[in-house]
Amino acid sequence: MAYGQSSIDVRSWRNGKLTRRDLMKTALASAGAILVGAAAEEAAQAANKITLTQWYHQYGEQGTEQAVMRYAQEYTKANPDVQVKVTWVLGDYGTKLNTALAAGQAPDVFEYGTAPNLDLVKQGQIVPTDDFYPPDIKKDYASFDLDSLTIDGHIYGVKIVDDTGLLYYRKSMLDKAGVKPPTTMEEVIAAAKTLTKGNVKGIFLGNDGGVSAMLNILPWSAGSKFMENNQIVFNNARTVAAYEALAQLNKDGSVLTGSPTDWWDPSAFTQGLAAMQWTGLWAMPGIKKGVGDDFGVLPWPAFDAQGHPTTFLGGWAEEVSAKSKNIDAAKAYVKWLWIDNAAVQKDFNLSYGFHVPPRLSLAAEAEPLKSGPALEAVNYFHQYAEITPPAWDSAMGTILTDAVTSIVKNGSSAADQVKSAADKCDAELKRELG
Repeated sequence: MAYGQSSIDVRSWRNGKLTRRDLMKTALASAGAILVGAAAEEAAQAANKITLTQWYHQYGEQGTEQAVMRYAQEYTKANPDVQVKVTWVLGDYGTKLNTALAAGQAPDVFEYGTAPNLDLVKQGQIVPTDDFYPPDIKKDYASFDLDSLTIDGHIYGVKIVDDTGLLYYRKSMLDKAGVKPPTTMEEVIAAAKTLTKGNVKGIFLGNDGGVSAMLNILPWSAGSKFMENNQIVFNNARTVAAYEALAQLNKDGSVLTGSPTDWWDPSAFTQGLAAMQWTGLWAMPGIKKGVGDDFGVLPWPAFDAQGHPTTFLGGWAEEVSAKSKNIDAAKAYVKWLWIDNAAVQKDFNLSYGFHVPPRLSLAAEAEPLKSGPALEAVNYFHQYAEITPPAWDSAMGTILTDAVTSIVKNGSSAADQVKSAADKCDAELKRELG
């Protein structure tokens, strides 16, 4: 039977008579036609829908996972033809993302730590987003944020959150021990040694003894850089001295290791396992909840009189995959989420942990960051934050991490390890630059 054709007995129609059976056949045929039409319409609508995949790393603050799921649902509500499938990636996010990128299976939208690097651009993994930044928007971002996203004259992605590191110290513990907040690396070593008593260690820098958390911070505090003008420049006496100091700190037995959580979580500090801890601004609400006002904050102290205080420009950037089958839709979603939607940026940066909103206008309105230690932290961030350049890639980071691990854990010569790492990083840089 053709679509919409009735099964009525033709003779009954011609005789002008319709039986009850004929009427039932007519009703059933019409209902079937309606159902077939509705199903076809639903299939057409489904075919026109776009599904975007989005990855986040596992944030430590409670409520963040629920928040990002809610943002995606709000976007679909406003844009019914686009569904966003959010994946909250547990464990080693960086390795999982790099594996997906290498396999050509990257999500449409994904976070990248701090800022993209040159390799991502050269491999054609991400798309530029210059069109997100007309003059009025561009001027509402700090220059260091835009600079960190700019490679070969194009802006790649959007900064989601700005993070920075702080040296937290328990006021009561320092007062009881007669220790002043340290202002140099020598004072950090002395303070940590004095504060180490019984089950309490002087300082917590991460369960690897500070190798990862201090990898960049210590050379920066000594005035050393990693790369300048596309040249590896960290093989110098200042870098060597900085890593030797970290080894000494560990050798003294002043550094907490074996904490239930790592340096990015404040639990060791709030539970009294260490008198000082290097962690992020994001941890401040948890610290305040745990110890009240019994804490102060500092940038990482200057290495010595020739050095300077320092911290990192951290956070996460949102990128759009160049391999996406729906690049325009992915870009539209990212723009809505992090450029157009002030409510989302304020909520994500301030409602769960503390981060600095990348938009200057939103940062200026952020009440939680306007007083006390939070305000001090923001000032340190703007005054002292540093970042490695885009050409510094994960392979170079691994090379240097292995070298510093050998210095701290095995007692290897810092001068030898730094020189070897610099040579290997130089070879990696030449490969990267082609």
